[in-house]
Amino acid sequence: MKVLFVEPPKDIWFVMGEYVPPPFGIIQLATYLEREMENVDIKVLDCNAQQIDWKGLEKRIQSFNPDVVASSALATCNTYLVVRTLEIAKEVNPDILTVTGGQHFTATAQESLEAYPEIDVIVKGEGEQTLVELVKYAEENLSFSKLKGISFRHKGKILHNSPRPLIEDLNELPYPGYHFVKNILHKYHFTAMAGRKARYALIEGARGCLHRCTFCTQWRHWQGTWRMKSTARIADEIEFCYQNYGSKFIWLTDDNFGSGKRASSLADELLQRKMGGDLMLFLQLRCDDVIKNREALPRMREVGLHWVMMGVESPRDSTLESFRKGITAEQAKKAVKLLKENDIFSHAMFVIGERKDTAESIADLREFANELDPDFAIFTALTPFPGTEIFEEAERNRWIEDFNLSHYDMAHAIMPTETLSRKKVQEELYTCYRSFYGSWRRRLGGIFSSNKLKRTLFRHMMRKGVVRQFRNLS
Repeated sequence: MKVLFVEPPKDIWFVMGEYVPPPFGIIQLATYLEREMENVDIKVLDCNAQQIDWKGLEKRIQSFNPDVVASSALATCNTYLVVRTLEIAKEVNPDILTVTGGQHFTATAQESLEAYPEIDVIVKGEGEQTLVELVKYAEENLSFSKLKGISFRHKGKILHNSPRPLIEDLNELPYPGYHFVKNILHKYHFTAMAGRKARYALIEGARGCLHRCTFCTQWRHWQGTWRMKSTARIADEIEFCYQNYGSKFIWLTDDNFGSGKRASSLADELLQRKMGGDLMLFLQLRCDDVIKNREALPRMREVGLHWVMMGVESPRDSTLESFRKGITAEQAKKAVKLLKENDIFSHAMFVIGERKDTAESIADLREFANELDPDFAIFTALTPFPGTEIFEEAERNRWIEDFNLSHYDMAHAIMPTETLSRKKVQEELYTCYRSFYGSWRRRLGGIFSSNKLKRTLFRHMMRKGVVRQFRNLS
């Protein structure tokens, strides 16, 4: 059997532009398939890193002549790109088994199979075990009717099989399959964060989240659970990427790294490994968890924690309650202060466009963001991603006005509020960026900051005209 995993050609999200991340999802699936199945020929094709256009993709599929082509969409905005990838595979050879998965297609399995005849099978939820069985069934020409965790088309009907139980111990997963992209590792970079030369790797420390934010796709996708790898295993993977692939910039993909003793334990593990002073870690933490981890922050900084992203979202209690965030504006203030005190770059995310938002409430958010003064702020439009409670409510009440899935990138306004049109929400988003980054004091402070990360980021934003691009969307 020949299996081709494809990361399709796609535009880079301009807010964090000039970056090429490793295709973590497909290399994880590829290495699991490699471990579990003999006599399978696996190839990973990363069109972004290899600068392969659609015509080039067609030629690569023809050359490899795969039995299975798999391409997944973590983000809704990439839906059409995945569909086009599978469409090309079918044009090359209608007998190729085309497979996709990820959060969007899991949430929209029925609708996607109805809309896109190019898709043969959707792997729903956690993909490793299901994909292995799928390839085995395909190799032996068996019916998919008893294969757990898939939706598929059979004799003109769309069938949805029973869900597959989650993997109990994530420590049993193989290390991410960076060997599948070894020859192009130098292509992966995140210019705005670490410069173009820093080798960039993604590592997964956990799946899911214990919180239930209404706009988030993650917790439902992982069935409301939070499964963690041990901190020793996380440190092992970091060391593995550092030593074997020269990865100096490591992004832990966990939606929420968590609190308790996890940060302290990871710091202890990394201190034992003594990888050098050039490791840079990026974590995603809740504001309240930053506060709970305050004693561990100095040691985390010592082992390379340079950057923390937090979902601040809004200063309004009513908005935070409607999102079911479980944090307060005061906690956001304390968290940013703690990060700055420990020389850790503070990255705050804000959301506008909640149903009760007004011009006045968004003006209050801008004022709060300026007072909070994180090192980096990203403002997003509330987006009804399929699979979220926000989507279900918006669809039920017919609030959604933009059905172009490529716009579901949090930079395009998809819905109006009770008092603001969709166009006005888009204009307000631009105003948020102009307010925060239009300050000459903040611009000059960033461009000439003693913090290398801050200098790199602000110079990137100036050079790429990020604020101007939001104006163009308006």
